[in-house]
Amino acid sequence: VQLQASGGGLVQAGGSLRLSCAASGRTFSRYTIGWFRQAPGKEREFVAAVSWSGGSTYYGHSVKGRFTISRDNAKNTVYLQMNSLKPEDTAVYYCAAGSLDSDYGPAYDYWGQGTQVTVSS
Repeated sequence: VQLQASGGGLVQAGGSLRLSCAASGRTFSRYTIGWFRQAPGKEREFVAAVSWSGGSTYYGHSVKGRFTISRDNAKNTVYLQMNSLKPEDTAVYYCAAGSLDSDYGPAYDYWGQGTQVTVSS
């Protein structure tokens, strides 16, 4: 499966963005999709994940209550709605596909190219 992340940009603190992860391939609906982010000089951080059915969602502690992950298997797309953005949310955001519901990056087999999110104070 190939993944394409989009929707990043520059936003002021307190604003919102919606990221999309579009996938190619007919097996998309079999995969858990996760979002990770990496800021300069920092380790990759788990953001959110959604199970293959959309029935289970998981969030990193720093985004819980502000971000919402969802998926539309008919459109082969996963969304990450980001509200109440903070400057510390600034990072490159990556989507990834894997066979397990996990917050561990190496558990994911396929990665998109990333989209930059910049939150100004």
